[in-house]
Amino acid sequence: MPKLKNLSGEDVIKIFENFGFSVIAQKGSHVKLRRFVDRNIKQTLTIPNHKELDKGTVVAIYNQAMRYISESELREHFYTK
Repeated sequence: MPKLKNLSGEDVIKIFENFGFSVIAQKGSHVKLRRFVDRNIKQTLTIPNHKELDKGTVVAIYNQAMRYISESELREHFYTK
């Protein structure tokens, strides 16, 4: 059974940058990422930029991102094989 990887906020930001998201703002330790699918559709994620993210936080980010990115594409970045 695959295990959830230990990820930092920076790791998660890099994962989403590979999917076309870019950093648009930061307030405190939280970074806001956004990508535009077309002129009228924007997709936004907020990531805490901590050295190590809690497992529950990583799962919450993963579930939130599945609204925009298929699970098959995300899974390899968040879970071990």
